[in-house]
Amino acid sequence: MKYMGERLQKFLAECGVASRRKCEEYILNGSVKVNGETATELGIKVNPEEDIVEVNGKVVNAEKKVYILLNKPVGYVTTIKDDRERPTVMELLTDVKEKVVPVGRLDMFTSGLLLLSNDGEFIYKVTHPKHEMTKTYIVKTRGIPKESDLKKLRIGVKINGYVTAPATVKLLLKDVENNIAKMSVQIHEGRNRQVRKMCEAIGLSVLALRRESIGNLTCEGVEKGKWRYLTPKEVNEILQM
Repeated sequence: MKYMGERLQKFLAECGVASRRKCEEYILNGSVKVNGETATELGIKVNPEEDIVEVNGKVVNAEKKVYILLNKPVGYVTTIKDDRERPTVMELLTDVKEKVVPVGRLDMFTSGLLLLSNDGEFIYKVTHPKHEMTKTYIVKTRGIPKESDLKKLRIGVKINGYVTAPATVKLLLKDVENNIAKMSVQIHEGRNRQVRKMCEAIGLSVLALRRESIGNLTCEGVEKGKWRYLTPKEVNEILQM
């Protein structure tokens, strides 16, 4: 089976099916068909204007690529649907016609910057640790970290059987009377509830957590619960990092 045009896994990623690596897995496990024939080779090329591509029986169409920045409030889960019927971030995306997915996750009780897109390459660029995309969080804790605790975070702490990569940590507020502190934490990883677990590893209880930025992107000018499209310049900056 040979086609002229774009590599199949790249086409699937650009249509927002998944990251390119995940799309390669779909191809290799026989989940993808081109013009009715199962495609199991990564070298196959397709012409989006002529060839019919299916993933698990559903036809894939090239959509307009969109890139959304959402200022997520507390109380929303970062999923498309929730089996427990909790509010999802998708409910905040009024007037968005394209099918988009969250780029990474923020847990229900974390607020701040969340990206959504249908561009698999963009999603891969932001989420894969090898690209070392800087993510900055502001965390309010019960308990005040000592300098030795901050040093542990800067070197890496053990959580869930692995040691976190070095983080950039600044103590912003130390309220001794109320035993409350506020820190800025910059990380390059994005593991599940990572910042919360890092704080717990040094004996701190998280009271509030907000993601302030991803790369150069911030929520400045975007009210909580609102969203905006990224500019072409912002998208290019992310893709070229």
